[in-house]
Amino acid sequence: MLDAIPNTQLWERGPKIVAIGGGTGLSTMLRGLKKYTKNLTAVVTVADDGGGSGMLRRDIGMPPPGDIRHCMESLANTEPIMQRLLTYRFSEGVLAGQSFGNLILAALNGVTGSFEEAVRQMSQVLAITGQVIPVTSADVQLEAVFENGTQVVGE
Repeated sequence: MLDAIPNTQLWERGPKIVAIGGGTGLSTMLRGLKKYTKNLTAVVTVADDGGGSGMLRRDIGMPPPGDIRHCMESLANTEPIMQRLLTYRFSEGVLAGQSFGNLILAALNGVTGSFEEAVRQMSQVLAITGQVIPVTSADVQLEAVFENGTQVVGE
């Protein structure tokens, strides 16, 4: 790949890129792309139902924040301590396994009244490069039906 764009003016006029997906792959790719252009849009899946995201999804009724949070972390322009806070996972108690970044999104979801607005507000707080958009606000679940008729719902 080319070297990072050397000056701010070229970076601001860089290519317009829309990345669609979720999980570790999308956030890793965004971390690299932000060196080349500020014109990034990540459309992120919200079907996760495991771990801390799944717990918030079930308990609060919000879309799972994990993949969204990972993308925002990758695009964030913050102090190192904020990066460490976002990725911090509680190790004990009722919050064991939960990410502090997920909890911030959950709190913003409650304060703003919508997940989309929570994502917009957190994007501003983190001064992210580009934008992160949830693919939907609907409560979606992955579902597979196998050739033998067996059905599996969830991740």
